[in-house]
Amino acid sequence: MFGVRFSLFTKIILWFFLNLLLIGIGLAIVFNFRVDPNTPYLGRASNRIEAVTRQIEIQTFDRTRAERDELLKKLSAEYNVDFFLFDNQGKQIGGRETALPAEIVKDITRPEGPPPLQRPPGETAPHPPGGSSVPPPPSVYFTTKEPTRYWFVGRIRLVDPDSGENVRSRVIVATDSYTGNGLFFDIKPFIVIATGIIGLSILLWFPFVRNITRDVRRMTNATTQIADEEFDVRVSQKRTDELGSLGTSINHLAGRLSGFVEGQKRFLGDISHELNSPLARMQFALGILEERVDEQNLDYVKDVMEEVELMSRLVAELLSYSRAGIRTPEIELEKVYLNPLVERVVQREAANAEVNIDDDLTVLAQPELLSRAISNVLRNAIRYAGDAGLITISAVRDGRDRVKIVIADQGPGVPDSALNKLFDPFYRIDSDRSRETGGTGLGMAIVKTCVETCKGHVSARNRTPTGLGITIILSTERVD
Repeated sequence: MFGVRFSLFTKIILWFFLNLLLIGIGLAIVFNFRVDPNTPYLGRASNRIEAVTRQIEIQTFDRTRAERDELLKKLSAEYNVDFFLFDNQGKQIGGRETALPAEIVKDITRPEGPPPLQRPPGETAPHPPGGSSVPPPPSVYFTTKEPTRYWFVGRIRLVDPDSGENVRSRVIVATDSYTGNGLFFDIKPFIVIATGIIGLSILLWFPFVRNITRDVRRMTNATTQIADEEFDVRVSQKRTDELGSLGTSINHLAGRLSGFVEGQKRFLGDISHELNSPLARMQFALGILEERVDEQNLDYVKDVMEEVELMSRLVAELLSYSRAGIRTPEIELEKVYLNPLVERVVQREAANAEVNIDDDLTVLAQPELLSRAISNVLRNAIRYAGDAGLITISAVRDGRDRVKIVIADQGPGVPDSALNKLFDPFYRIDSDRSRETGGTGLGMAIVKTCVETCKGHVSARNRTPTGLGITIILSTERVD
């Protein structure tokens, strides 16, 4: 906006007042620039009943009772209400015969000030005031019960056909409808106005709100991807308000985290690589010592050898984790036939597993990484659920360009609260790290890094009634 930076708060406030301004201009046009002097939005004519009252006054001013009855009958049919004429003494002078409620009789017969001027003998009756600038007397509305009816009493002046004198009279309208079927209160114009205001507001606010929510949604998706360690995601930085600054911060955060994680994995890899040589020398020296030590001290040497072996396994796992997580440019995905690869893994792990995969099913992956991922999942299932029943490995097409691999056991599963943490490095459900039940806590983390390096996704869920299922989703060649 002309190079000026506006905060999001300022934009919302300005947009709000612009909305009010446009609504005010629209209402001013409706209420002030009228074409029809009888428009139902202005002055005395803003109420249709007042206009009809003046019409009755003019058309029945000096008419006979029969003529008045005929006119009121037509108006009653036209407006779907009942019209009556009474004088200020409570005498009916027009319309079908009716009995008025007591409160209405009391109103029309109460004194209203000096009586109307009497005309001299032989002088014609004056013209009714309907077309003059003199404001009409006030009108009154009533509501009566049992049954509920709504009444209007309008003040007019008519000529008494018997005496020829001006008489203060009343136009009385009775109806069962609160709006008088549009005569007391016509809601349609207000519906039109309200619809116009709402429509104008929607046209004004919808693009503005959609623009904000679209960017917020993109940033939400970006932060979700970052939380899943997809640090190459970026959001647009074109905005000049707080959302633009937030987008810049998200991109900066993604870059920094990517550097930290890559550096961490490289550090682990370097440390693991450096530790391999001294550990190997220690194992070699302990092997020699085991052959030469006396029987009394042999148990101590074996304990040390077991500790060194445990350290060696940990270093090997760290090295695998770091290598799987560093996405070097030379890693290229290729077409891999899934069934032979899984069969080799099952044979290598000597697992009691059933494989249900079509021979022609392929995925795009790096064979070594995919094999390592499936091996770790299978090894984990054997360790914690091998005695519970058969382990199954199945794969099916999931849509046109994806394959879903499911490795399921029949063990006890894991707590629901642990499902999202299962692939975190060094996370263990059981805090025991003994040689019998322990592990490095890196097995499932290696699965995740291997699968994500193959551009896939891995998740875990508890099965019903028992068991844990690990789902790996990978892309496959698109069918043209």
